[in-house]
Amino acid sequence: MKHWPLAVPLLAAAILGASLSTPLPAWLAGVCGCALIGAVIAAVHHAEVVAHRVGEPFGTLVLAVAVTVIEVALIVSMMLAGGADKAALPRDTVFSAVMIICTGVVGLCVLVGGLHHHEQRFQLDGAASALAALVVLAGLTLAMPSFTTSSVGPTYTVSQLTFVAVSSLVLWAAFVFVQTVRHRDYFLPPHDADDEDIHAHPPTNTQAWLSFGLLVLSLVTVVGLAKQLSPYIESGVVAMGAPKAVIGIAIALLVLLPETWAAIRAARADRLQTSMNLALGSALASIGLTIPVVVVAAVWLNLPLELGLAPKDLLMLMLTFLVSAITLSTGRTNIMLGAVHLVLFAAFLFLSLVP
Repeated sequence: MKHWPLAVPLLAAAILGASLSTPLPAWLAGVCGCALIGAVIAAVHHAEVVAHRVGEPFGTLVLAVAVTVIEVALIVSMMLAGGADKAALPRDTVFSAVMIICTGVVGLCVLVGGLHHHEQRFQLDGAASALAALVVLAGLTLAMPSFTTSSVGPTYTVSQLTFVAVSSLVLWAAFVFVQTVRHRDYFLPPHDADDEDIHAHPPTNTQAWLSFGLLVLSLVTVVGLAKQLSPYIESGVVAMGAPKAVIGIAIALLVLLPETWAAIRAARADRLQTSMNLALGSALASIGLTIPVVVVAAVWLNLPLELGLAPKDLLMLMLTFLVSAITLSTGRTNIMLGAVHLVLFAAFLFLSLVP
């Protein structure tokens, strides 16, 4: 079993290759689903190896950026294939990612950590910086298009898209600079002499580079399998009579599986700071990296792009940020705060199915 981190990504990639060369019957879709779960587990393992080698917060940044880059590739490829029908897919996916992270992932981490360790702490300065940047990014990309008047509907003009894309990239880059250079101490977990993972001997450079390569392979495989399974997801959404926005939720859930698993494992091991770095960093990368690339693709290829949210979703986003500002304002957590976030997550899912 000690060779499973090497075998699982290779096997999952082989299954992905086989699914690309043949129509996808139901039994093969089931195999792809199992391979996807295995690839997620392998991705988390290799991300933790890389993180242990490079240290915090670089380790969580590696996983967040890697997953986001692959998410961007998936969104752009589906936009190219779907044309005008996929004009709202980037908005739905980014909004879903932010909501899943800020309510579902944070809620699960806080609840699991509280159940196992009663009360946990994290760096308030780092969380406040990340949350402030996230509010601005989400406001510019998801809220403001619904109120501008230079273009019809929840859209931006080309000049507005360019401004928002550049602003998003600059703000994300500024956050990464603060996280990794200027104020790195804001994102470092408190040292715990009883934490064996912190004091374990770090992997060698060779092991770290091998894990990084397998991490990228695992993430590519996750997204590839998710794309292969997307027709089943879309047909399921149609069969349920659910809104098209549910497709974006399903894509975000699949793509965020590695980060979610890693964040929950960290919280259970009493490393809530790592969980917060992963969660908030992933939400920032989901907007700061996705929107600029999507804008470039839309402008260059003349693809329609709708970014503005409907009033219901705008209210849900505002409520999430308000609650997050309250629950993350002390640097201490308990199970009650986790329950609050998870109720918001349940409301988000329910109202997406029953708008």
